[in-house]
Amino acid sequence: MSSSTAGSNIADHRSPSRFPARLVRARPIPIRWFFFVIAFAAAAIVAGPAPGASGFPLPRFASLKGSPVNVRVGPGVQYKVKWVYVMRSLPLEIYQEYGHWRRVRDWEGNSGWVFGSLLSSRRTGLAAPWSKTNIALRKRPNEQSRVVAWLEPKVMLELADCDGEWCRVAVKSFTGFIRQTHLWGTYPGERFGR
Repeated sequence: MSSSTAGSNIADHRSPSRFPARLVRARPIPIRWFFFVIAFAAAAIVAGPAPGASGFPLPRFASLKGSPVNVRVGPGVQYKVKWVYVMRSLPLEIYQEYGHWRRVRDWEGNSGWVFGSLLSSRRTGLAAPWSKTNIALRKRPNEQSRVVAWLEPKVMLELADCDGEWCRVAVKSFTGFIRQTHLWGTYPGERFGR
């Protein structure tokens, strides 16, 4: 069998109507599209989290305004109550919104839906709930600073501001600084306040 015959046999199995030339031919993607996709992705990263129904970014931290607060399986009063939070000012992470309802998660990973007006933008946190040892509350934001108090894990704190490494906090009659990595209620490197 000659090479010309082999080529014609392959061609015979294709019908021009089934494989039009415009579909068979591969075209290179213009390089400008590659740069467009990269620029679009970079802009999305720089812009940060997308806003939810409220216009605020998701995810974000909030705290309970009061107590008790029903946590439901879905976004509405027609949904069953999963459990009830009884600790006022408890920090929660909002990670989804539906109308006036917010889907929240606590430090243990429990999640459910809470009516938005029951949440406050006031920032609170928990002292390293995962820790087995006490956490140092320091006079100034550095490791060499004097320890003002030793905090037990899960102690609730008021967060005044955070600079990405240290947070200025208050608990009972004590104020001071705690490493941001020793808190639940703020994201690593997050800055707010001041």
